[in-house]
Amino acid sequence: MTRKHEHAIELPAAPERVFSLLHRPSDICAWWFASSAIVLAQTNGVWAAVWGEADDPDYISAATIAVFDPPRRLVLSDFKYFAKTGALPFQAKFTTEFIVTPHSTGALLRVVQDRFLCDPAADEFYAACEKGWHDAFASIKRYLTETT
Repeated sequence: MTRKHEHAIELPAAPERVFSLLHRPSDICAWWFASSAIVLAQTNGVWAAVWGEADDPDYISAATIAVFDPPRRLVLSDFKYFAKTGALPFQAKFTTEFIVTPHSTGALLRVVQDRFLCDPAADEFYAACEKGWHDAFASIKRYLTETT
């Protein structure tokens, strides 16, 4: 049994610009407050971000880019996580799918984070991701407003 998050936001930018926010390292660092990011933007490529000091990071998140279909769809899978506080207490086998579609005011960005275990060991991380997506979408909107 698994569960998923689904979030969507209307953004005042063209789909191409919204899609670039998801894979351009400078954008990822700006809206997600990562200290660095590395992306090989292609199917079977790599997406990775680091939070904290380069030599002593607080968090690292890395994934395989399973689908790279600009400016419509980006799917991340095979996640690897590192947290200074320790390993996740469950197997993280989820996927994160971003879908960008044209909208009358610019673009609609939707994220579907799927395949979270329905296990009490995953509840805290699942709840943190729920809050994290709300915060991330607010940050994306703020960033686009400031840079457009």
